[in-house]
Amino acid sequence: MTEGPMPRKRGTKRADPGRSGRRVRAAGARAGEALPAPPAPAADSAPDESFLRDSHAATAFAEIVDRSLHAGVARFTAGLSPIALADAYQDWAFHLASLPGKRMQLAEKFAKKWLRFANYAARHLSQEDTTACIVPLPQDHRFDAPGWQRPPFDLIYQSFLLTQQWWHNATTDVRGVTRQHENMVAFTTRQWLDVFSPSNLVATNPEVLARTQQEFGLNLVRGWQNFLEDWERAAGGRKPAGVEAFEIGRNVAVTPGQVVWRNRLIELIQYAPATGSVHPEPVLIVPAWIMKYYILDLSPRNSLVAHLVGRGFTVFMISWRNPGPEDRDLAFEDYRTLGVGAAVDAIAAIVPRRKIHGVGYCLGGTLLAIAAAAMARDGDQRLATLSFFAAQVDFTEAGELTLFINDSQLAFLEDTMWEQGFLDARQMAGAFQLLRSNDLIWSRIIREYLMGERPAMTDLMAWNADATRMPYRMHTEYLRKLFLDNDLAEGRYVAGGRPVAISDLRLPMFVVGTEADHVAPWRSVYKFHLLTEAEITFVLTSGGHNAGIVSEPGHPHRHYRIAMQAADGHYVDPELWAADATRKEGSWWPEWTQWLSSRSARPAAPPPLGAARAGYAPICDAPGTYARIR
Repeated sequence: MTEGPMPRKRGTKRADPGRSGRRVRAAGARAGEALPAPPAPAADSAPDESFLRDSHAATAFAEIVDRSLHAGVARFTAGLSPIALADAYQDWAFHLASLPGKRMQLAEKFAKKWLRFANYAARHLSQEDTTACIVPLPQDHRFDAPGWQRPPFDLIYQSFLLTQQWWHNATTDVRGVTRQHENMVAFTTRQWLDVFSPSNLVATNPEVLARTQQEFGLNLVRGWQNFLEDWERAAGGRKPAGVEAFEIGRNVAVTPGQVVWRNRLIELIQYAPATGSVHPEPVLIVPAWIMKYYILDLSPRNSLVAHLVGRGFTVFMISWRNPGPEDRDLAFEDYRTLGVGAAVDAIAAIVPRRKIHGVGYCLGGTLLAIAAAAMARDGDQRLATLSFFAAQVDFTEAGELTLFINDSQLAFLEDTMWEQGFLDARQMAGAFQLLRSNDLIWSRIIREYLMGERPAMTDLMAWNADATRMPYRMHTEYLRKLFLDNDLAEGRYVAGGRPVAISDLRLPMFVVGTEADHVAPWRSVYKFHLLTEAEITFVLTSGGHNAGIVSEPGHPHRHYRIAMQAADGHYVDPELWAADATRKEGSWWPEWTQWLSSRSARPAAPPPLGAARAGYAPICDAPGTYARIR
């Protein structure tokens, strides 16, 4: 820290004329004579303050060295802080060492589990049908194949699951360990155990062994070729194999429209009407900028945009620009003003005197909630309704993603972004894949590298590979103010120079959560009920964060629950809501379009594309240019 001038201690004397000097000055004053000039201070009478200050070069050098070191380490840790992880394990280990009773309990559990396993093995040798001593969790499908039920593979996977269960017992319910540290230790230990799962090895996976015998090892040859191809693509910064079959503007993001506004951050797309008359109130969709916008405009068969325009809605979509190093200082407030604010202004000029149905997806929903709260605070009444898809405004229960959010981790992540000016898409992808490692990492390794299979690329998979970067300043503010400090839910988040409150939102809301969401758990999304007194129609749909939203009519094996809470209704906790809500089969999209229609005026002639006189003339065809920036 830079040191300032050293204060003089009370009661000390200056190194200037002494008492005799003061008597001379006093005598001269009495005689009316001019006071003599004080003697010059000695050269060593005061310290050189410039010497006490920290060198600017040393300060800058220290920051560069420290941050560059962290950025270099992050390349090998998927952006995760090893210090934060060591801190969590130290907390767990020290507390466990101080609890002899807990250790005795774990020893007893160990003995019982292996006694049960020995009993199972003995009975299994003598009986045809034997009940397993442990059953995988419902979401664990690694051992579903019939081959796992035959010896010796049944004994192998049963012993693995018992070991995994014991480690869960050992890493949880340790008195004194902070909740986040406990979750980090349990999560990381589970990840390490999954590395050694018998399903990941050729010799202990009956499916892989059977395929290898059947094909005389050609599956492993194909798997090795797949591995080399993926490695080459990753090293060259290229997308996964098969993505080339999906091209923006050719077979995805093909709903007709025009870009009617562009600034340094967004292109605003207005889609062409598909019906002779449309509802007068336009729809503004605010997607997340962690990925490209066109998840909501994939192939024509599963495009939410095409679904809306086909039912008589005028739809506007924000397409975010993929930021580069020059955008490192873009703030979250810039996304509000240059994004939602600019889009609302443009729509108000193109479709004047009509209120807007605001729709936000994921991080875009959080931004829309902030913008809408600021508009409500300032008396801006241009919004008609609000719809939120897998979007959070309270981050206290944001799922396993919060494992990576603490001061140590954020400092490490900030250093990573500081070096390059943004958070790279590949760095974000690593963290998200860890949250579902069995589905996104190990199952893929087994299928593509051991079984030698390449699954057919889908439009949703291709979109998932089209990630974007996150500017340094914006992402830092997002993680600190929202995830870490929960400022938005607690009324401290500042927009436009003043705090905003979700409680100011009184418009009708349609809120969607998904059952298997690992990014925005549905119970976290449900907290809209706690933060506002607005009328809320809540939908809980099957699927995950992406597949649950892209749930077009006709999609097989889809269902949802729906219930409405009136503006003056009483709060119902999420578990009771899920038990009492009406379950329906199929897609929730028709439910939502009907909800929008009931809160819109009678259809009229569609508005023109853009408004040239107001400065919003069409610029180019959809999907525009920003969606193509890599």
